[in-house]
Amino acid sequence: MSDITVIILTYNEEIHIRRCLENVKKFASKVYIVDCFSSDRTVEIAKEFGAEVVEHEWPGNQAEQFNWALENLSFSTKWVLRLDADEYLQPELVKELNEKLPSLPEEVSGIIFNRRHIFMGKWMKRGIYPVKLLRVFRYGKGMCEQRLMDEHIQLTEGCAVEFEHDFCDHNLNDLSWFCHKHVNYAIREAVDLLDIELDLTGTAEMDENKNISRQAQAKRMKKHKYVRQPLFWRSFAYFCYRYFLKGACLDGKVGFIWTFLQGWWYRTLVDAKVYEIKKECGNNKEKIKRFLKDKYNIIL
Repeated sequence: MSDITVIILTYNEEIHIRRCLENVKKFASKVYIVDCFSSDRTVEIAKEFGAEVVEHEWPGNQAEQFNWALENLSFSTKWVLRLDADEYLQPELVKELNEKLPSLPEEVSGIIFNRRHIFMGKWMKRGIYPVKLLRVFRYGKGMCEQRLMDEHIQLTEGCAVEFEHDFCDHNLNDLSWFCHKHVNYAIREAVDLLDIELDLTGTAEMDENKNISRQAQAKRMKKHKYVRQPLFWRSFAYFCYRYFLKGACLDGKVGFIWTFLQGWWYRTLVDAKVYEIKKECGNNKEKIKRFLKDKYNIIL
């Protein structure tokens, strides 16, 4: 076993949790399930696998929940891995982790993995793969940055190294669930874009100073450029970039569905939310913040 504790945030994840825990038991010394009072069999299954379950009310976003776990749970391992219930490590990555983790130098505080998306049972090899995410860090030397969307693990000291192999984001729910999830994401993504454009929170310029993965930093900077493009045109251009230039068109019908829904439909919905907010509030920052609080219970 590796000297690593896994933290998994859950709410009604019985469809995924067994697969996830069967995977992490191959390398983890300790597993915490931080659950939000699930009404299905998530907790029951987790306890079957010997995971320690801690119930904690949802604070409003993933970052706050994860950081609460870091601050309030007991850790006896040197390393921490953040994993979602619908994610798992490929066998090659499990082997790489077990072999390399004990010999990493002290100045290395984080490990970056490649994430592959499995959609409708198919690996989306083109379009956005590989997504590089910092998911493992030395306990006490990392935390989750506070964002409504696209939050990453941020190192507080030390540097990160990249591992060669992949972990998978493989959700087993149907297309209706997938679309509904993105409808819920859209308002938070719209607020994130408005924050970059108008600096609603006074933190827009801090992104470039954060110790996150190089790819995540580059993606964040591209988002700053994306914000300056015209509404609705930018979502179409993003779809074309992923589908044609990045080769998602070679992934068949499933590749089209994936890229259309996530790369055009969702991005258009986000722009529609931005348009709705600006139509009501213009560029008045205080008015936007009041509108978000009253309409969506989002407090900036």
